[in-house]
Amino acid sequence: MQKFFAVVFLLLCSTCALAQVDSGELRVRVLDPSGAGVKVTAQLTNKGSGYSNTVTTDPSGAVGIQRLAYGRYLINIDGQGFDPVSQVVEVRSAIPVDLTIKLKVAPVTTEVTVNNAATLIDPDRPNSVMQIGEQQIDQRLGSLPGRSVQDLVNTQPGWLYEGNAVLHPRGSEYQTQFVIDGVPLTDNRSPAFGPEIEADSAESMNIYTAGIPAEYGRKMGGVVELNTKQQADQGLHGQAVLSGGSYDSASGYAQAQYVWGKNSFGGSADGSRTGHYLNPVVPENYTNNGTTGDFSTQYERNFTDNDRLILGVRHELARYEIPNELIQQQAGQLQNSDNFETMGTVSYQHVFSADMVGNLSGMVRNNANNFYSNTDSTPIIVSQHNYFNEGYFKGTISIHHRNQEWKAGVESDNTFLNEDYSHIITNPDDFDPSTPQTFSFTGNRPDLEQAAFVEDLIRLGNWTLSAGLRWDHYQLLLNQNHFSPRVAISRYFQSANLVAHISYDNVFQTPSFENILLSSSPDVAALNDNFLRLPVEPSKANYYEGGITKGFSDKLRLDVNVYRRDERQFADDDQLFSTGVSFPIAFDKAIIYGAEGKLDLVHWNNLSGYVSYSYMVGNAWFPVTGGLFLGDDAGDAESQLTGHFPVSQDQRSTLRTRFQYQIIPRIWAAAGADYGTGLPFEFQGTEEDALAQYGPQVVDRLNFDRGRIKPMLSVNASLGADLYTNDKMTVHLQADGENLNNRLNVIDFAGLFSGNAIGPARSYFLRLSTSF
Repeated sequence: MQKFFAVVFLLLCSTCALAQVDSGELRVRVLDPSGAGVKVTAQLTNKGSGYSNTVTTDPSGAVGIQRLAYGRYLINIDGQGFDPVSQVVEVRSAIPVDLTIKLKVAPVTTEVTVNNAATLIDPDRPNSVMQIGEQQIDQRLGSLPGRSVQDLVNTQPGWLYEGNAVLHPRGSEYQTQFVIDGVPLTDNRSPAFGPEIEADSAESMNIYTAGIPAEYGRKMGGVVELNTKQQADQGLHGQAVLSGGSYDSASGYAQAQYVWGKNSFGGSADGSRTGHYLNPVVPENYTNNGTTGDFSTQYERNFTDNDRLILGVRHELARYEIPNELIQQQAGQLQNSDNFETMGTVSYQHVFSADMVGNLSGMVRNNANNFYSNTDSTPIIVSQHNYFNEGYFKGTISIHHRNQEWKAGVESDNTFLNEDYSHIITNPDDFDPSTPQTFSFTGNRPDLEQAAFVEDLIRLGNWTLSAGLRWDHYQLLLNQNHFSPRVAISRYFQSANLVAHISYDNVFQTPSFENILLSSSPDVAALNDNFLRLPVEPSKANYYEGGITKGFSDKLRLDVNVYRRDERQFADDDQLFSTGVSFPIAFDKAIIYGAEGKLDLVHWNNLSGYVSYSYMVGNAWFPVTGGLFLGDDAGDAESQLTGHFPVSQDQRSTLRTRFQYQIIPRIWAAAGADYGTGLPFEFQGTEEDALAQYGPQVVDRLNFDRGRIKPMLSVNASLGADLYTNDKMTVHLQADGENLNNRLNVIDFAGLFSGNAIGPARSYFLRLSTSF
């Protein structure tokens, strides 16, 4: 019945643009010398983030631009017969910024100085935020279906892949939060767990790993804000993208938006298929086909200048096979999985005054994940049918007072979990003789979470202070409350064009709910007489960061950060036997520290690009304080009470680079590389066992003496061309080559699913994009 009402509500409501955390709105009105509105084209840019947007005012001279990340923007207006205008405008709060520009009649000769350096760094930002702009999104390397957004995030320092595009920010496991147009999604969004939103639908991305606003909670390893594309101009606008390449990969994406008067209606759809959906466990890439699909619509109505309503709906699906090991392939095993998600959101914004704005928003979501095995599966036949229904509500109010930006709010997230798991053992030799041949479990329980927050952004000359306090309540297996103070401070040194910043985040992170009911159920006693079942504790951590951002003229920007994370109840995951079914666990504590640097060449003649380096050391300490352990594992968990070990994301050095050169106005070329020193691994068997399961090519990439995977390296190159362009349409073609050195890059060993993950071999992709 709950599922029925959720679906009904989705149909009555509809993904939308909920209020972003650190974003606002710019309302521009352009007047002629007599004070009458004039229709002109305006370009808004931020050189530091790569944001660029061209809009046209309506006949009254007005245009509104939403979802702008906090910062400085340069607006350029060049109206025929008028003197060109170039002006810097600041967006600092959720309260809309009203900007009126009065044009002057152009003289015979006009000279305009455009100061792009003013937007290269943000002197009033107290924290470190990595930003990805529309150009970087549109000209990104080609991706296999299901991971285009994750691939973009993985280009940033501090982020690291494990198998199957599971992102790990600064060593955190399953603690990444995606925020899509203001909608927080705190469950696992990797290709194996949740359908993704295609990167072609994104206009910009903001990425936090420290100095995180108090408005965010629950999953705090890293926060990824994704703003989908929007049009402020009247009429019909859209985009169509066709792409394909290696591994029989093909995909299509289409998006359109029609704006009339105070209304806007849009929709998007995409579909893809590939022979390389997950990372295979052996180079032969056995059983790895996958298909995805996505459909969304949204409607926006501005009743007045002070009242806005947005409704939307999104449906996503993915179907894919689970890669086999050599032994499983020889046995004829076929395991596959699918997941479906339907989400509806509604948002209402009211501007009370020039200094106060309020927002109410809500979301309902149904997510289902299924796992199937054929009768030839070995050593176990698994069946799993899990789903959850989620209802989310949030209310915020933002107030501007002199040099302060206040924001306060409440949120409630109620998720109703349903789990249905069963297995049949087909190879008893791989299990303890007392293990039952069959097992099944069904369970359901609500996960109830509420929060409230207040934060203030204060500007005092060259100093900026952000201070916030968040309260969280979590009730699932445990009932806990927590207060989280957060502070970020920056100082701008104008003569050096440098911002120095420090931040402290106290965070409360709820555990992953993937199979959490199974792992905590007394039913597992039937699997083994010796078992350890402990409630999975939420993580509590202190994050510290210090760093600088320095601009060099208007061409170069350098970001350097050092950090440390002290975490209790460090979240991780484990597997039930060899099924690939994971459940959450937690270690007593973890200490993670490191340094990151990124040098952005924004533009120098025809060259642009970046080089980044990350150094990270992470260790976790026994004992295990949560999860499910059976047989010998239970004994080990009970006896292993001291000592530490490297966390599974402990890749000491990671280097990434990509540079682009504009050969002629319509043709560009790019080249880059990714390098990593390799992750640690722990394999229970011998080297001979590894050879039997994975083959000599994989084993050759392992250093069993050090317990680490050998370094990985992937070289890539791209070529892009604007085939056709005018005021109304642009057609762009891009060709990508990845892992051109054709190295067998082992990402994980003894990791997710069958215990291994191998990166793609040499691959090629083509993408044809048309915008109108």
